[in-house]
Amino acid sequence: MEPKKINSKKYLFSFIITAIIFATAIYLSNYFSQKKLDEIRNIQDKISIDILSSETQFSLLEESLCKDLGTETLSSELGELENKLAYTENMRGVNDPEVTTLKRYYSLLEIKDYLLMNKISEKCNKTPLSIIYFYSTNNDCLDCEKEGYVLTKLRETYPDLRIYSFDYNLDLSAVRTLISINKTRNELPALIIKDKTYYGFQSIEDLEKNVPELRLLRNTKTATSTTATSTKKN
Repeated sequence: MEPKKINSKKYLFSFIITAIIFATAIYLSNYFSQKKLDEIRNIQDKISIDILSSETQFSLLEESLCKDLGTETLSSELGELENKLAYTENMRGVNDPEVTTLKRYYSLLEIKDYLLMNKISEKCNKTPLSIIYFYSTNNDCLDCEKEGYVLTKLRETYPDLRIYSFDYNLDLSAVRTLISINKTRNELPALIIKDKTYYGFQSIEDLEKNVPELRLLRNTKTATSTTATSTKKN
């Protein structure tokens, strides 16, 4: 029996097809990776512009009259910045150097807003309600992600509520000082509300029960909506 002849054309054709498929896969992978990087850089640029804009607003607001100020000042901007930062963090990972830099900028912006609200409180006799939230991106805080969802829902329910979120392990002296001033232990999640610290997971029901001022925010919001509706009817 003669040995079967090797069909060189068949193997050459198979090799070419395989090479084309492999090259196409690499090209598509590189294309989508580059597209994601471009999208992230675009978000980073927007965040940088938003931060610069907010810092300019701080200077303007410090010179404003009390009648021109409201508790909602800069609150929506902070929320939007936090969402953009969270998206970038999910895309690049929590240990990415650029993500860490953005988080440091955002944390400083939050502290500036917190100090500005305290100045407004003294200057205009207003007492805006705020929550300082310490979390960890390490695997040592099982309830931090769940607490984050609760606070997001709380912000949606009470738009005038200011929530400042800080990574407890962030290497930033201003954050370390904030932790030291409030004597916050590394028992996360931790929420500071009206100079009182709550450790461990807090549900919306827990927070509404422990912070009666939240109900006042709800009543104020309802009264404002009712007044606006009545005005439109008239």
